[in-house]
Amino acid sequence: MLAIAIALLASAAIPRMDAQSTQLDQGYRAMYDLDFAGAHRAFRDWERAHPRDPMGPVSDAAAYLFSEFDRLRVLQSEFFTDDQGFFARERALNPDAALKREFEETLSRGQKLADGILAQSPQDENAMLASVLRMGLHADYLAMIEKRNFAALAEIKQSRAVAEQLLEQHPQCYDAYLAVGVENYLLSLKPAPIRWLLRVGGAQTDRQTGIERLRLTADKGHYLMPYARLLLAVAALRDKDTATARRTLVWLSSEYPHNKLYREELTKIK
Repeated sequence: MLAIAIALLASAAIPRMDAQSTQLDQGYRAMYDLDFAGAHRAFRDWERAHPRDPMGPVSDAAAYLFSEFDRLRVLQSEFFTDDQGFFARERALNPDAALKREFEETLSRGQKLADGILAQSPQDENAMLASVLRMGLHADYLAMIEKRNFAALAEIKQSRAVAEQLLEQHPQCYDAYLAVGVENYLLSLKPAPIRWLLRVGGAQTDRQTGIERLRLTADKGHYLMPYARLLLAVAALRDKDTATARRTLVWLSSEYPHNKLYREELTKIK
């Protein structure tokens, strides 16, 4: 009961869908609740109404990626395990070729829009965020579905670098902290010799920095808040902090009742 009360108090700080919510907000809520058809509808409505906004196609690509994650149960197999880090398995999965094509074409459309804006306004917050998301989504596909870890690492570093540039100009863009947090936390789980090699190659591998940046997105982010909270729940489980993991998963289950992942993982916590 205490966990539920804490979760309800936490959710009170998150705006619910109302008349002021955009189609982007509605699309992300549907996506996290596994309503991928609804997410695509909302994102495409936004894109039709705002044809020059790169966040429309980039968000639509996110819905393709998360639907493939759900079909292949990627988050369950990659995140909620007792191995030594994310992306530890080397066997490629069996992706949907048509979905991959749609995913890549939609990302490409978003990239062209973002690049066009940034050519004229290099510090445009929305276009920079769309670029960070695009690279992060593509890196996730490479690493978590195709198991092309080295190719994914290059895009993860690039996404983090753009996120840092974005945050220098727009420090209140809390979604961008996710890119910095993911790289640092994910790579901090690697053995020490590999971490050294990664740092030589320009990667960031500081665990505490990773957790701190993830918390910024989890506490103050907008579109990526739920994903950051999921990653923090995973981090808590790996640290044997079951109380924190339970609270976070209870909140996620309450906010997104159709997403069975959160309920499944809650039942496993002793």
